[in-house]
Amino acid sequence: MAINKNNSGQPFFTAQTRMSDLICDNYSLLLIITRFGIPLGFADKTIGQVCSDHGVDVPTLLLLLNSATHPGELPSTEQLSHIELESLLRYLSNSHSYFLDFRLPQIRQRLLSAISNCPQEVAFVIRRFFDEYVEEVRKHMNYEEKTVFPYARRLAHGERDDHYSISIFSKRHDQIELKITELKNLIIKYYPAPSGYDLNNVLHDIFSCEADLASHNHIEDDIFTPYMLALETGEIQAKAC
Repeated sequence: MAINKNNSGQPFFTAQTRMSDLICDNYSLLLIITRFGIPLGFADKTIGQVCSDHGVDVPTLLLLLNSATHPGELPSTEQLSHIELESLLRYLSNSHSYFLDFRLPQIRQRLLSAISNCPQEVAFVIRRFFDEYVEEVRKHMNYEEKTVFPYARRLAHGERDDHYSISIFSKRHDQIELKITELKNLIIKYYPAPSGYDLNNVLHDIFSCEADLASHNHIEDDIFTPYMLALETGEIQAKAC
């Protein structure tokens, strides 16, 4: 089954797209699918069929997949109205767990192993930079879990809050890329690594994780936040689960 293309020639996925075609076209979308709780082994089933098998809301998944493929194309109010909030929040929470419980600890372990033979003071600085970065990511995500997501659920059930709005989240949604940029520069410019693959592989992991976090932030900034704003203004109503 051919994947539809938009005017720029980029893939545009529908419920009729085979899931295997989607992955082969853009393997990074595996991360989105996994965070919706969809395992591998979907044979030749379409996205719609796979979602039906695993209780995943089709419009919400498709919006995230197409948005990740076309980050410059913002969703319309009509598209936002088809989002199932609980599916979106479950995806975001699973993303947080992926970064905090798996990806970042894995990178830290590999990083410490790669710098184990460097001077102690250099290893200390690199470890400190990385741990400070992880702490910033943790604070950022914990705020969302404890404050933003509960607010979203209350609003979806018609409970207004005179003391909070999604604009507060937008103002607090600090960019968390600066610290990781400093770490990359420290390694690239000032760490005299001997010839080998260990540290280069870790650096590649850091670049990859940074891009994945940027994609995560894009979903929050360009999908979740506009959706919440539309709920607040009454432009759309929360879709029943």
